[in-house]
Amino acid sequence: MKEVMLAKYGELALKGKNKSQFEGLLLKSIRKRLLKFGDFDIKKAQSTIYVIPASEGFDIDAATSALTRVFGISSVNRAAVVEKDINAISKVSAEYLRDELASADTFKVEAKRSDKSFYLDSMQIASQIGSEILSKFKNLKVDVKEPDVRVVIEIRDYGAYIHSGNIRGAGGMPQGSGGRGLVLLSGGIDSPVALHMAAKRGLDVVAVHFMSPPYTSPMAQEKIRKISEKLCDWVGRLPVLFVSFTEIQERIAKYCPDNLSTVLMRRSMMRIAEKISAKERCGAIITGESLGQVASQTLEALICTDDATSLPVLRPLICLDKSETILRARQIGTFEPSILPYEDCCTVFTPKNPKTKPNLREVIFAEEKGNYLEIESEVADNYQVEIFRY
Repeated sequence: MKEVMLAKYGELALKGKNKSQFEGLLLKSIRKRLLKFGDFDIKKAQSTIYVIPASEGFDIDAATSALTRVFGISSVNRAAVVEKDINAISKVSAEYLRDELASADTFKVEAKRSDKSFYLDSMQIASQIGSEILSKFKNLKVDVKEPDVRVVIEIRDYGAYIHSGNIRGAGGMPQGSGGRGLVLLSGGIDSPVALHMAAKRGLDVVAVHFMSPPYTSPMAQEKIRKISEKLCDWVGRLPVLFVSFTEIQERIAKYCPDNLSTVLMRRSMMRIAEKISAKERCGAIITGESLGQVASQTLEALICTDDATSLPVLRPLICLDKSETILRARQIGTFEPSILPYEDCCTVFTPKNPKTKPNLREVIFAEEKGNYLEIESEVADNYQVEIFRY
């Protein structure tokens, strides 16, 4: 019995004349993600990508799981493929789904006939397959509303495909279809979720992490590595740029008003990120900020922060509650490494009484007193790069 995987598009299917460009990016992502599982062939038709194992050693279990985390895929089916003959379909349906059917009480057959030349219509296919299954599994009854098992028969151009329903995919758009963005990746819960959400909308992402040795420990950097490894389950490849921010933070702490230090730090990060973005060919900066979550994320503070850069600043979490962000972090696997007890540069220099409604004029005046703007270019030119891969 031959098994294949059917990866079905999400909103990509709605694209018009440039649909082929999006399909090309999706195929590229799939090929890269599945290389480690063995040899396979790919073909596409009818808004579906067919992944066909080409060797005995292909790990179809792991490959199916990996496909569910490729952006641009709405659902995945692991299916048996047979010739378009109703007797062959009936026999293989009972064999392929034997374990599921034997342990269930109810079932339903759903037939989809995209190849209209097939000699039976959808109702006739479902009726014949259902009768065959009932004759072999005396434990089963038909339930068309809430069955324990769905037996799905798809009659397509390349053959008849048998499976038990869709496995939910990552959705979104293929990576690279939305451009390239630089994500400010801290060690907290929020920014990894923001990175995931930005990548889901088709952005090819690069991460930058600001560190402040000796105030931050080497374990804080190791924490970022663990988070990045989890994110690679979704983005495949993630460059992380480690930037030393110590000297700037020390100057802010020494020369600038304490209650403005957080917004001054964020503005400096934005300017450095913009300089790095020019070298990394990124067209936007992405952060994990959420409106009103902390003092530096009030509307007034965000206005001051955005003034520091000419690039668009994308904030995927801007209107999410913390509980919603935590739920997403758990779903994508970044929550556990994010709560490891190692502080990043944003937390070790937190002021006691940050100003929640800073005025841009006073912020710029404090910045000039800090005498650190001239070293930002040097900081932006000296970063360590680590590449993480799936």
